[in-house]
Amino acid sequence: MPTTAPATPELLLTCPTHGTLTPARTIRRRGPSLNRRIGQTGNVFQQNQPGGWNPTAPAYGRYWVDSPTGRKRRVVSLGVCATKTTARRKLRDHIEAEGVNHSAAFISSTSPGTTFGEQAENWITSLPLRRRRPVKPATIAGYRQALNKWVLPFLGQRPLADVSNGALRELVEVMTKGELSPKSIVNHAAVVKLVVASALTADGDQIYPRHWNHDFVGLPIVNKEEQRRPTVTEAVVEKLTAEATYRFAVLFALLAGTGLRIGEGLALKSADFSTDFRTVRITRSVWNGKEQTPKTPAAFREVDIAEPLAALLRVYAEGKAPTAFLFATKSGRPLGHRNVLRASGVGCHSFRRFRAEVIRRAGVPRDIERRWLGHAKETVGDLYAGGLQNDLTRRREWCDKVGLGFRLGYVGLENELPIALTQAA
Repeated sequence: MPTTAPATPELLLTCPTHGTLTPARTIRRRGPSLNRRIGQTGNVFQQNQPGGWNPTAPAYGRYWVDSPTGRKRRVVSLGVCATKTTARRKLRDHIEAEGVNHSAAFISSTSPGTTFGEQAENWITSLPLRRRRPVKPATIAGYRQALNKWVLPFLGQRPLADVSNGALRELVEVMTKGELSPKSIVNHAAVVKLVVASALTADGDQIYPRHWNHDFVGLPIVNKEEQRRPTVTEAVVEKLTAEATYRFAVLFALLAGTGLRIGEGLALKSADFSTDFRTVRITRSVWNGKEQTPKTPAAFREVDIAEPLAALLRVYAEGKAPTAFLFATKSGRPLGHRNVLRASGVGCHSFRRFRAEVIRRAGVPRDIERRWLGHAKETVGDLYAGGLQNDLTRRREWCDKVGLGFRLGYVGLENELPIALTQAA
């Protein structure tokens, strides 16, 4: 009969009743948990005072603090306290001010040492996957550029728990020495705040809540009047539509004559226009060659087009499939933003600013202006009178009154326009 190997002493205990050996129970050490605590008040003491409490001697307080490696004893000086009760009250106030018994401080102290760079990667990866308000790829690309260029080289290796007002102040000083504009500094600082705020508990509370002190940080105040907003003039638009190649000449005329965002313009298809091309429906945008929804809910809209530009678009779209991009490469993919920038030599948003100036100069009602440019309603009155934006007759009258704000040039249109188009212009 096979014998059983004798149990090791470490796994056996002596039963006090029968004197027999029984298997020992494995003792599992549980990790730190705030749920098993009722909140500490600490204890107070004085050194070398055998006769009891001395009202003239300094008092000290002891309490426990949490850390990633376990609980540690901390001793603080309470100064001279007339009674032991006074010392205890001072210690309780100190513990409360330190937040030792608060869940946020507990999680912050016991969680693994995540660096700012690691949390930044987690945050930026989560942005397009959010259930509420997923972030557009273009916005994410801007965040990524700010992180890679300025934020991560300076804060990337720091523990996330250490990134507070002091660290942000140092970063602002670095960006100021780098001669960044006030708006860029404010935008990059906002990225830092978003990364810190993105570290959450299982209940959705911030692990590292911060009260950002902009005066201490030295965050610049952005003067909107001094911000750079490049635009184009009537002469520049006429020169571009006259000298650019046919495809780009039509695109430049469309952007300057409607105020569409560049992504909205590059996403257009013939099916998006009314039969007379006097109205276009904006339902999509293009960024980095991929279709996406427009920038904001207000960007879903109809934009009215002046007759000279509508006539140009009718000729340009002739023969193109209704579902094909109007401004596409040979492979059928939409043109890239850089292609447009190289062809124009000016910022794509400059055409949109030009159109906004033309609209304001003509005195167009604000509700129609917001409709054409895709801006959100600003007041409750705008919401009440929102139906006016659907008055096509009223919009068409103002569209004809405003016109284009420039004369179409035809040198770059390669003589593809009929005589009727010239007369319409």
